[in-house]
Amino acid sequence: MVPVSHNILEQEMQAMNIPNIASATIRQILSLAVRLERHLGEPFVHLEMGNPGLPASPVGIEAERAALLTGIANQYPNISGIPSLKENGSRFLKAFLDVDIPQRCIVPTVGSMQATFTLFLLLGQRLPGRDTILFLDPGFPAQHNQVKLLELNQESLDLYDCRGAALEQRLDAILSRGNVTAILYNNPNNPAWTNLTSEEYAILARMAEKHDVILVEDHAYLGMDFRTRYGVPYKAPYVPTVAKWTDRVIMLVSASKIFSYAGQRISLVCMSPGVADRVYPFFEQFYEMPTFGDAYIYGVLYCASSGTAHSAQHAFAAMLEAAVEGKLDFVAETREYGRRAALAKKCFLDNGFHLVYALDGDQPISDGFFFTMGYPGMTGDTLQKELLRYGVSTISLPSTGSRQQGVRVCVSLLSDDDSFRRLSERLSAFHADHHPTHETVPEYELSQFNVGR
Repeated sequence: MVPVSHNILEQEMQAMNIPNIASATIRQILSLAVRLERHLGEPFVHLEMGNPGLPASPVGIEAERAALLTGIANQYPNISGIPSLKENGSRFLKAFLDVDIPQRCIVPTVGSMQATFTLFLLLGQRLPGRDTILFLDPGFPAQHNQVKLLELNQESLDLYDCRGAALEQRLDAILSRGNVTAILYNNPNNPAWTNLTSEEYAILARMAEKHDVILVEDHAYLGMDFRTRYGVPYKAPYVPTVAKWTDRVIMLVSASKIFSYAGQRISLVCMSPGVADRVYPFFEQFYEMPTFGDAYIYGVLYCASSGTAHSAQHAFAAMLEAAVEGKLDFVAETREYGRRAALAKKCFLDNGFHLVYALDGDQPISDGFFFTMGYPGMTGDTLQKELLRYGVSTISLPSTGSRQQGVRVCVSLLSDDDSFRRLSERLSAFHADHHPTHETVPEYELSQFNVGR
């Protein structure tokens, strides 16, 4: 293949007012790839965008359709959530995480993006001098931007070299400064796909108790550590959560990935009673609502959107109920991402790349929605730009808060044999051009992918 020239890439970046590829948002990278596609003359391989690559759950679609036919579109939704969603959200957490969260502590938001944005606002107000969010990185770049937009401060702790016991020492040093109000992380991790261990959950709980911080645990990819068979309701093994060790936790559960329902923008904020019921003097003065839960629901969320779409709430409630009753095996359905990841990793590894975040302790990471790749002698932003020239769109690891060099790869849109062929051919061309003394990697046979299986 003939890659896009450096000049064209720079011209298109200038046309989009992107001075630095590493600081561009995911949506900007997607738009840039669309522009470059015209010059390449062939479809791009899109590995930058975390769109679900599976059909939306029919259970949700039918429930939402039925709800709309009843005429609910002309009614504002209850700001704290419809009863069936709160009930089934509580049941879901018990069935798959084995934790008890009362219905009153569960509230829907317009996706987890709205959840974190509004939570950051309130968390930054709860205690004087606590104006900093600590991210366990790498993470979702947009959440870093949210903190920036709110003019809060942020700290970053890259988990790459502080797993296990080392995590406690690093956390204690940061939290001892007294300015951190909350710690945010996701598990499995976006983009590294690493998973916290029981030892690390216990450390987080101890640090939260010692330093009075709130843990925000994002379950965007709930149950997708496919090394363990999660997802059987009310049976171990249960999806790990720090809520088993402490009540200083807020859990986020989104419909976007587990039910492939991203377009309807809905998630749940699940506050422990210890968080929801705590009284803060500032909230009592500013919102005239003393508790965290009331200030969040009636003070912040009400001003942000006046609630979450009525029909989407009915859809989410139905999908959660079907999962709890064993009628919708969301873990089995999303396991397809693990298969795609294994194939995509082989394409990269066979062409001179290496996994950046490769281990959970002494165990290889799971195959799932994301993984991370580096290439010898290249920084993350250089690698990202070079891959764009070859029709492969990714995001750089530095943009995720990582201190490591490489790119994030999302496999969700590698949905057919042609997409894997294109990926293989372009990585082979990239490797040949950057390491011309290496032997050319042979083309893959269709049988190696078997995507339609």
